[in-house]
Amino acid sequence: MSKKVISILSSEDIRRMINRLASQVIEKVEDLSQLVLIGIYTRGVPIAKLIANQIELLEQIKVPVGSLDITFYRDDLDQIAMRTPNQTNIPLDLTGKVVILVDDVIYKGRTIRAALNAVSDHGRPQAIRLLVLVDRGHRELPIRPDFTGKKLPTAQEEQVKFYIQDIDGKDGVELIPRC
Repeated sequence: MSKKVISILSSEDIRRMINRLASQVIEKVEDLSQLVLIGIYTRGVPIAKLIANQIELLEQIKVPVGSLDITFYRDDLDQIAMRTPNQTNIPLDLTGKVVILVDDVIYKGRTIRAALNAVSDHGRPQAIRLLVLVDRGHRELPIRPDFTGKKLPTAQEEQVKFYIQDIDGKDGVELIPRC
């Protein structure tokens, strides 16, 4: 018996979500000149760039965007598949900045915990916030996004797959049910 994939978000849904999330960031961050967006590899990086582009379009301010690989900060390296780490690129000292970590899907919270540890190697931000496109619940750690595109209650056995044009050649979110 094959899995029936359920489409949750279309390309147009994601475009609208990016616009809404960028507007929420603008409303919540008092001084946009102190804002830095840090995308978590893999799909958080292009999402951070899209959010930054939308903020620039709306506010005529260029927001620095960095990329963060959290591979060596994970506490579950023995449980995940081997992979080649990507290059972390933080464009400036984060001391005193408002950092928004950007990721595609939040699940147990372990990726974000690792990202928080990694960010601390690049200065002491004034504040760190979290922006995710999809929150599927089932947290193991007390971590909650500040900006969420969509809350999507799932069973733990289900999988949420996020696609983005820059990496996957298409945009969308799918729910893959358990077998």
